[in-house]
Amino acid sequence: MIPPAGAADFLARHGWAGADILPVAGDASFRRYFRAVSGERSAILMDAPPPHEDPRPFIAIAQWLVERGFAAPAIHGVDLDQGLVLIDDFGDVRMCETVNDAPDGSTALYENAIDILIRLRGHEAGDVPAYDAAVLHREADLLTEWYCPAIGIMPDQAGYDAAWDAVFDVVLAGVKVRVLRDYHAENLMLIGDGTLGLLDFQDALAGHPAYDLVSLLQDARRDVPPELEAVMLERYKQITGEGGAFDAAYHVLGAQRNAKIIGIFTRLWKRDGKTRYPTLCPRVWRYLERDLAHPALAPVKAWFDANIPADKRGDPMLIAA
Repeated sequence: MIPPAGAADFLARHGWAGADILPVAGDASFRRYFRAVSGERSAILMDAPPPHEDPRPFIAIAQWLVERGFAAPAIHGVDLDQGLVLIDDFGDVRMCETVNDAPDGSTALYENAIDILIRLRGHEAGDVPAYDAAVLHREADLLTEWYCPAIGIMPDQAGYDAAWDAVFDVVLAGVKVRVLRDYHAENLMLIGDGTLGLLDFQDALAGHPAYDLVSLLQDARRDVPPELEAVMLERYKQITGEGGAFDAAYHVLGAQRNAKIIGIFTRLWKRDGKTRYPTLCPRVWRYLERDLAHPALAPVKAWFDANIPADKRGDPMLIAA
């Protein structure tokens, strides 16, 4: 976590000359984050190095969110050539650790997060790419591309694609919203008076409103009890007037997202050497199996039952050992 070579000059150009540059974190991409500290003030320096990363989507979506009253970071400086962006510092208090440390307060925080999604669906999706069938298939295929080979399974790819084709119509119909795509407790920051700050939305697409709800309530990085998931899903439906079709879409997108995540976490291990991620797969499998139990997923469940036995569903590192 050494700051990029041009960081000090970049900060000086934007009023932060002489600021201390302290490492904050990286993530599953090439992006890295640093905290610029000068006296009593601080800001976050995003290092999104080209050609691996392009910060323009993050900048555009952050501005879109701020203009509509959502708590996304304001942009204070940009250098696209170096991939450097200076943004608001939302601090270090994430919803994830807050809920883990004080489970009794989880309901209020999850209600707050649900309410943000309800507000978000009140706005048109705007100028972002569509979350269409091609994208849904490409993401779901990450499971057969990475997880299955890692555990020694040669899957029926044609059958897999056909099974998903049979269930995607329910999530492709209706009005589209701006889907943030990584809306979960590690990306929601507590920034004072109960406000939740939004991060990691640069991959936003125009898609079904149930997707971000799945991201939140079937969190790959922390256990969300089925009882809490059910209560929050019901809250969302009561406020929005959604019904059975929304339930079906929620579980179809849950299955699709969880299949994708299992593939991504396996790829992060096999390709990038990041051994933390496969250890999260058992949790994601539990969510996936809950989704597959919904009647709307019958064709996909049949494919999983025929291709991936129960003892092959878990941590791919351990299964492959």
